[in-house]
Amino acid sequence: MNPDDALDLQIQMYRQMTDEQRLKIALDLHELACNVASEGIRHQFPNADEAEIGRHLRERIMLENTRANDAERAVAMRRWSVKLDAAAVLGRLLDGTIKHKTT
Repeated sequence: MNPDDALDLQIQMYRQMTDEQRLKIALDLHELACNVASEGIRHQFPNADEAEIGRHLRERIMLENTRANDAERAVAMRRWSVKLDAAAVLGRLLDGTIKHKTT
């Protein structure tokens, strides 16, 4: 199976899922991302306790890193905007509003 066929199959499977099943996948992915980010924080701050790790994680999620200057925040916000646009496109793919273009 080539990547385009795999993507088409994945989209088809997502379309067959209930809203609850898709939400569970999204929440599981969010939890995985938080766990990966927390491990990165532990590596970056090896002496941090769980409360500090949680604080750093919330800063990353909320883009509220107080050490970042305005330019870094603007770059981060642009990155989030791109991710949000990608999420919107994925949503439109899943609901059939747009079709996946195969090459």
